[in-house]
Amino acid sequence: MLKQRVITAIILTIVFLTALFGLSPTYFPLFIGAVVLIGAWEWANLSSCGALWQRLAYVGFIGALLLAVSWAIGLYSAQLELKLLIIKSLLIVACAWWAVALLLVQGYPSSAILWGHPLSRLLMGVLVLVPTWLALVYVRFQPQGAWLVVMIAAIVAAADTGGYFTGRKFGKHKLAPAVSPGKTLEGFAGGLVSNLILGAVIAYLTGSNIAMLLAIIVPTSLFSVLGDLLESMVKRHAGVKDSGVILPGHGGILDRVDSITAAAPVFALAVLASGWALGN
Repeated sequence: MLKQRVITAIILTIVFLTALFGLSPTYFPLFIGAVVLIGAWEWANLSSCGALWQRLAYVGFIGALLLAVSWAIGLYSAQLELKLLIIKSLLIVACAWWAVALLLVQGYPSSAILWGHPLSRLLMGVLVLVPTWLALVYVRFQPQGAWLVVMIAAIVAAADTGGYFTGRKFGKHKLAPAVSPGKTLEGFAGGLVSNLILGAVIAYLTGSNIAMLLAIIVPTSLFSVLGDLLESMVKRHAGVKDSGVILPGHGGILDRVDSITAAAPVFALAVLASGWALGN
């Protein structure tokens, strides 16, 4: 199993980095869109859509929303000038959703009365999937955008890895026992410390202002944990261990990108609102 996980992880990394650095900012959205549509298929399953036509309909719906957002933000307009006001408004809505999601996770299982119905879960999927696509597309269009996307992945990895090892060594107090019994407050703190170290390293290597850098990294790190917890909550409610089986040894696409779904919109909004770029 471990060998299978490692092989899959290596292949995923190669595919992702090839698309990230090999595709132009105008084609990268198509790659991310394909990933999001696979995620939509899995989310439909988590939302009790057992029939093939139901899952296909949801994938088509999410695809239509991605096209609508593409048009609204001017992604494929003749001038190729993104409409920042629309992007900012959508990202604010997305981040507000994740603030609500925090309350839902804290209140589980009682909160399931608010979101447990299949239609409610499908709506949650829209709020999870579409802003993830928008955030990654916006970040990729920034100066050194490919490296900023890598930075999002690094923040998520630092939070996850630091949290895992710190939790195993020192974990005693459960973070969200009803949702993910394995996560602890100590692990949560370890993930945050890992990202503080990551921020210091990035600031040193790029000459960026460390205060501004940490103002972006810290909330992104905190919200990445929430993305993981939200998917765990939905999977627990659905009675499944993994969101899918497409990735040998890993489960589904959502199992790999759950943290990014919350981290990316927060990171993108912070970059947009501050005007920050690597080296500043």
